[in-house]
Amino acid sequence: MSSGELGCIYATLILHDDGIPITAEKISTLLKAANVTVESYWPSLFAKLAQSRNVDDLVLNSGAAGGAAVVAAAPAAGGGAAAAAAPAVEEKK
Repeated sequence: MSSGELGCIYATLILHDDGIPITAEKISTLLKAANVTVESYWPSLFAKLAQSRNVDDLVLNSGAAGGAAVVAAAPAAGGGAAAAAAPAVEEKK
């Protein structure tokens, strides 16, 4: 991810957090104030995304795909460890 993309993400989050309507001009203003240079199309892309999608949902579901794989793998590993630990307890009796 480039610094321009990251800057647009942060600018979008700042505007959303402050309750300010997210527009390409406002994203560009924040980036200019932070001395971040971006390609001219990034602010408009992020503004269109913010207008078409709920930013809260994007933030809350940003790691959903990666988190699902970890959650799915955890029971398999935990189940194997529990099964291995159970016979050891029985042997001590």
